[in-house]
Amino acid sequence: MIRLAKLPEIHDILNVTNSCAAFMIEHGIYQWNEHYPSKNAFLKDIERSELYVLDNGEGIIGTIVISTLMDKEYIPVQWLTPNYKNLYIHRLAIDPSQQGKGYAQKLMSFAEDKAKKNGLVSVRLDTFSQNKRNQRFYEARGYNKLSDIYFPKQSEHPFHCYELIL
Repeated sequence: MIRLAKLPEIHDILNVTNSCAAFMIEHGIYQWNEHYPSKNAFLKDIERSELYVLDNGEGIIGTIVISTLMDKEYIPVQWLTPNYKNLYIHRLAIDPSQQGKGYAQKLMSFAEDKAKKNGLVSVRLDTFSQNKRNQRFYEARGYNKLSDIYFPKQSEHPFHCYELIL
């Protein structure tokens, strides 16, 4: 079941993202670290009712942030659609023990359906340039790769911006 996250679940959410960070590092992908994703970021996401969790009945196995707020890092990007009526995806994570079962697809379909129901024109996100698996995932869903942005606290490598026109 996909639903809004609750404040008491912050520890479980961090367990999922910390497990993902460790899994990526084991595979040479230095996308997440001690600075990101942070507990404070998730607390703000919960406060704004933008953090969703995937609960399989035994606990939280995935997270996704679904927002209509454009981060300042996205301002210079030449998006395919005007900068209004867009949905932004952040911090998509599936517990490594549950990966490969279609859960990330379910979270993305949920977000895209939410955007359509709310009359939005596109879904935007970024993914780490060194994470080829994520790039293939988004491109297979029809997302268009655009320009790069940088998050120096996360990596010296760029993050590719993607947009799906609905």
